[in-house]
Amino acid sequence: MGHWLVIDLEATTDEGGWAMEEMEIIEIGASLVGADGHERDHFQRFIRPQRRPCLTDFCRELTHITQAEIDSAATLPQVWAQFERWLTQHAPRLVGWSSWGDYDRRQLEQEWRQHQVHSLLTEVPHLNLKQAFAKARQLQRPVGLHSALQLAGMQFQGKQHRALEDARNTARLLPLVLPIKD
Repeated sequence: MGHWLVIDLEATTDEGGWAMEEMEIIEIGASLVGADGHERDHFQRFIRPQRRPCLTDFCRELTHITQAEIDSAATLPQVWAQFERWLTQHAPRLVGWSSWGDYDRRQLEQEWRQHQVHSLLTEVPHLNLKQAFAKARQLQRPVGLHSALQLAGMQFQGKQHRALEDARNTARLLPLVLPIKD
């Protein structure tokens, strides 16, 4: 019975958005989901950005992440080592990983390169759940997570723009897209 990992990131930004090269991950949330779509395990950490350690007012308001939480967080290489240790125990049953859209995958790949860290995630396929949901529902174009949940007859649970809650809500849509088999 395979597991899927659903990842969501929060990153530094400001009103109007920043180019991806300018953004840095400030929170990772990962929900490991079994074949039945239920969470088996999870991982959440804050990450201290290196280039712009002070969060913008916009970023703090959007994510509800405080400057103190970021100031006391470890850097990406330190957090990634913790994540990989956590992931290793699940690796034998990991079928693939998913995110809502392609941003999270691209941001991770960018920071893996910058920090020269390796990830087990490069050894399993990535599913862009936003695209897969749109295709499964025959939508003309992909929709946001909130809209997708509503289309599926679900409500968003928890706070939006927090990595673990976003990952958990994204994971709820996985069984609707994947014919998850035992």
